[in-house]
Amino acid sequence: MRGSFVNLNRRTVQRFRQFAVWSAGSLRMKIILCFCLIVSLTLLASRDSSAWADESDPVAQLSASSKGYTLLINTWKRYDLLKRSVSHYASCSKIDSIHIVWSEPNPPSEGLKRFLSRVVTINSRKSRKVELKFDIHKEDSLNNRFKEIKDLTTDAVFSIDDDIIFPCSSVDFAFTVWQSAPDTMVGFVPRMHWIDQTSDTSGQFVYKGWWSVWWRGTYSMVLTKAAFLHKKYLKLYTNDLPSSIKEYITKNRNCEDIAMSFLVANVTGSPPIWVQGKINEIGSTGISSLGGHTEKRSECVNWFAAEFGRMPLVPTSLKAVDSRRSWLW
Repeated sequence: MRGSFVNLNRRTVQRFRQFAVWSAGSLRMKIILCFCLIVSLTLLASRDSSAWADESDPVAQLSASSKGYTLLINTWKRYDLLKRSVSHYASCSKIDSIHIVWSEPNPPSEGLKRFLSRVVTINSRKSRKVELKFDIHKEDSLNNRFKEIKDLTTDAVFSIDDDIIFPCSSVDFAFTVWQSAPDTMVGFVPRMHWIDQTSDTSGQFVYKGWWSVWWRGTYSMVLTKAAFLHKKYLKLYTNDLPSSIKEYITKNRNCEDIAMSFLVANVTGSPPIWVQGKINEIGSTGISSLGGHTEKRSECVNWFAAEFGRMPLVPTSLKAVDSRRSWLW
């Protein structure tokens, strides 16, 4: 019995040695295979990435639009506000250029140009140079804010009024949201259209402001006083938007932002995206401060719906929130 136990132990040791030799060989083989795999992946990664990019690939499009955005500021004889706005946004890390929509009868003064150029140079990050340009228009029309700009170097355009300032971190977050859905509008100021229950005429709408959005949690527009949109919509607005709508806007000096919301919704069939952000209003003399503003906006909504032949605006309840800055997850 004792001899059998010894022989059993010897056979066990021999089998263990054979297994150890096989395992060592297998381990060496695995190491060699892993090395070959790493070399292959390195060679693939070193190839020109453009060979793999497809213009129809949303990932490729995202990469193409990741360089930054153009700031498009609409202004009118409020130079102090313009100076403050340009000074602030020039410090944002992802801004590529600043275009000022100028529709005043007189061109910008040389003093204003020098001041803004100096402000942009001082506040810009050292790693990049922000371009500053005045887009001067002879005609005084709110349609000018969406005139096509052919030399834009970015796909993303951040349309902003001269009297509103958002923290750069909020703008950068909104830009990231826009990158995930570059065909839609992404903005900070939501508004809603509702069916007019008080009207005897069917198919009539009423324009509702912030309190309606806050109460019901639904919106169908984001105003271009603070919104991202693709540069292609500037071209569409200039060339394809019905002339009757642009004439209406010029005559009434209102609702160009609603017209852009109609245009984008008509193209995409999708709602915009509202981004939560803290608004710092540095002026109080805009069109919205005038009496009868809501009624005039309701008239615009109904006029545009009639010209489009339908209501393209799509209601939604989605809101984008930067969870990194929210205390409640």
